[in-house]
Amino acid sequence: MKTQIAATGLVFFSLMLPLKANAVELFSKMYIFGDSLSDQGNLFNTTAEQIPLSPPYFEGRFSNGPNWVDYLAGDLELNPTLFTTLGSGAIPTEGINFAFGGSTTGTEETAPVTSSGLVVLPGLQPQIDAFTVPLIQAGQSADPDALYIVWAGANDYLPNQRNFEPFTEPDTTLANLSDALQDLTDVGAKNIMVVNLPDLGNTPIALGVDGRIPGTTDALNTLTEDHNSGLSELLDQFSQTADSDVNIIPVDVNSIFKEILAQPTEFGLTNVTTPCLNIPAQFVCENPEEFLFWDLQHPTTGIYRIIADLALSALNDPHPDNNHSHPAHVPEPAMALGLFALGALGIGSKGIRKKE
Repeated sequence: MKTQIAATGLVFFSLMLPLKANAVELFSKMYIFGDSLSDQGNLFNTTAEQIPLSPPYFEGRFSNGPNWVDYLAGDLELNPTLFTTLGSGAIPTEGINFAFGGSTTGTEETAPVTSSGLVVLPGLQPQIDAFTVPLIQAGQSADPDALYIVWAGANDYLPNQRNFEPFTEPDTTLANLSDALQDLTDVGAKNIMVVNLPDLGNTPIALGVDGRIPGTTDALNTLTEDHNSGLSELLDQFSQTADSDVNIIPVDVNSIFKEILAQPTEFGLTNVTTPCLNIPAQFVCENPEEFLFWDLQHPTTGIYRIIADLALSALNDPHPDNNHSHPAHVPEPAMALGLFALGALGIGSKGIRKKE
């Protein structure tokens, strides 16, 4: 089976090369705003390398290997600078990653308190402000040739380890996302990728709560559906009212997760309900490449590879709608099997591709 998966991945890799070549030419920089799904080490740096504990987590990522931003950045031959390293003199020549684990779409926080006490984390809006306010104060505009990524919302709804009460309706979250998009376009951002949510009720953390509070899974999946439906309408409306040269790029992660859950073996998976990592016992499974989830709510690195390639296919959509909204392509299971193999092959490698 592993030989077959690897072979499929190598064949698909050759098919992906033209897509990568096209996308590499598109963007000068990339700016990322969001939560732990996109955090390449900001929370890790802020908590003195306490969260997430690495190992077993991979170099400050919330997974067992590179996350989707790592993979997509490599595909685009870009190396965004972590926001938390700017104060030490890092020069963000290829963009900045503002994403923090535990962030909501507002200012609320959901990450646990560390041994050194309370850690103040920026939610999505403070992250956007950290980018836009200095530009406004300097009378400058955002780079029109950069890619801007917004993926947030899961922490607004999921159970958490802080006093934040999760939302049971998507209205506030969608309003926050709308504000974020408006703020970015107001300073001149032109290419904005927006990612929807997978069904949150299917995460191990939700399934665990459902065992104690029946109905949690169904409620969270319904809430996810309402969020994604509202987000789709928001993006359509935003595309119609934004300047003609603003390009909104939606990525439908929810659909690929539905495909995985419906046909896990087609993706080389044997476990889609429980995490590979048992945090209290610090036990790691022997076959993470066969797991959908690394911990209670974050995917394994192989799944992040699939997400990155889904995003890459959205960037290379050959049929943009009036140069506005690009519908994301969901790979067929056979295609995604090859993508998963590529991700699995990267698990054992510590190197993340960087621009020379």
